[in-house]
Amino acid sequence: MSDEMPELREPDLPRTAKDRPKALRTGWTTGTCAAAAAKAAVTALVTDTVQTHVEIALPSGRRVGFRVHRCEIASGEQAEAVVVKDAGDDPDVTHGAHLTATVRWRAEIGVGIAGGVGVGTVTRPGLGLAIGGPAINDTPRRMITWSVGEAVDVERVGVAVVISVPGGEKMARKTTNGRLGILGGISILGTTGIVRPFSTASWRASVMQAVSVMAAQGETTLVLCTGGRTEHAARRLLPDLDEVCFVEVGDFTGAALRVAVESGLREVVFVGMAGKLTKLASGVLMTHYTRSKIDTELLAAITAASGAPPRAVDEVAAANSARHAYEIWERESVLDVAGADLCRRVADVLFRFTEHRMHADVALVDFTGRELIASSGRWAA
Repeated sequence: MSDEMPELREPDLPRTAKDRPKALRTGWTTGTCAAAAAKAAVTALVTDTVQTHVEIALPSGRRVGFRVHRCEIASGEQAEAVVVKDAGDDPDVTHGAHLTATVRWRAEIGVGIAGGVGVGTVTRPGLGLAIGGPAINDTPRRMITWSVGEAVDVERVGVAVVISVPGGEKMARKTTNGRLGILGGISILGTTGIVRPFSTASWRASVMQAVSVMAAQGETTLVLCTGGRTEHAARRLLPDLDEVCFVEVGDFTGAALRVAVESGLREVVFVGMAGKLTKLASGVLMTHYTRSKIDTELLAAITAASGAPPRAVDEVAAANSARHAYEIWERESVLDVAGADLCRRVADVLFRFTEHRMHADVALVDFTGRELIASSGRWAA
């Protein structure tokens, strides 16, 4: 069944993501707020002074300041600080969460990071995190380490940092964490440190406008990317294209393609990671997480066609994420074959959605956005 052409679907936005009458505000990720809280707590510990404001660096190098909601020092051995998350206008269940960092000295040099109450524990593979460890992603870990390092020389002393989120377990019930095997709380996330409202109708409008602007400038190749990392990858793959050709499409591939067709464009390149490509390959053109899910039957069919052994096909059929399937493909040495098949299927969906008016190329990149894994043709070996 998964080898048949999938039905093309473009679900409507959830109610929480409908149009708003004013411009959208960006916000801060849980990772950024955790890093700010950690720096405030360590600064308090070093200076023996309660902190009311803290400044940290984002991955881009931009420096931003935060009000410290609460800061306490205990006997010169431990300090705690809280930064309240402002998610801007993104419909985010963690808006208003109290990102709390508790810090103390430790014997081992460097920064140790652990999860406390309200931070989820990873219980399944496929998330790029250690099973049994806290759901704190790589970029937030680096940001916490950088931020603590601004307050104390971590090459000479050791600091233990525990990130907790009061009420995080309740917040997590409104997310897909449980289905992904993250139990007991929320994830500490973020790749840029900034929350941009990808999930809103206003973002959809901005995507459509970006395509129109690109077409108006006489460009002919539209490059759709799902976010910052995939855009960087796309720019490396297509260095000769003008920057106006690259559009961060978020969840709104269908909306972007409709404008592209109306504008007379004839070529689209989609650069993405395994999760978004899997949804597109199954025919879903609006990929908001509340309106679509990973089709493991399709992934299993791709796995079988790649020549992977039956046990691997069964594993993929039971996988809890596209990343999990990707890791199985990598383990079985079929990532290039399976990845190319996935890209081909996405290209077919895009071609059909545009009523055969736009040639489509698709590229799968790894989860850092640095390496091209496979493509539907343009970069094929």
